[in-house]
Amino acid sequence: MASNSSSSPTDLDSQVNVEDLPITFKVKYIGSEVARGLWGIKYTRRPVDHMVGVAKNLPPNKVLPNCDLTVSVTGVQLEIISPKASINNWSHPIDTISYGVQDLVYTRVFAMIVVKDDSSPHPYDVHAFVCDSRAMARRLTFALAAAFQDYSRRVKEAAGDDQIDTITPARQKFAIDLRTPEEIQAGEMEQETEA
Repeated sequence: MASNSSSSPTDLDSQVNVEDLPITFKVKYIGSEVARGLWGIKYTRRPVDHMVGVAKNLPPNKVLPNCDLTVSVTGVQLEIISPKASINNWSHPIDTISYGVQDLVYTRVFAMIVVKDDSSPHPYDVHAFVCDSRAMARRLTFALAAAFQDYSRRVKEAAGDDQIDTITPARQKFAIDLRTPEEIQAGEMEQETEA
């Protein structure tokens, strides 16, 4: 098989295995917005554009919060380091995260879709984080992929033991987009030309 960009040296540096978890990343929290769908770059792009636009226009005395974002087999935990906030940490269990991707326009941005409430008129939120580098955003994406892989294995094992599956139908599907921003862009162009 011919080598492609997914086996580039930077991708090999980004690889994360379940055994590597938990991993903590120093990020800045951009914010969250309502997502219109459960998974896919088409549901993160517009919210990320909006959040980055707002962040770029913050007044000089306002800064994005510096955070520790920890990815583990149980989910994602965010702790705001500075500035201090009234709520300075929260977590999203792995079964509430439906999608994660390195943004294709802002390649230092990692975005994920979280299912907050199936009965809500807007049950999905996009959370976005800016990383120090494009490589760090890629590694964060791979870390969430490893957590998803472990979660999938645990669900299959539980189903094999004839245990009742307590995961709601909307939360049974999750996706991680491991394509590079360039590969995602090429894929989006193909879809547009096919339509």
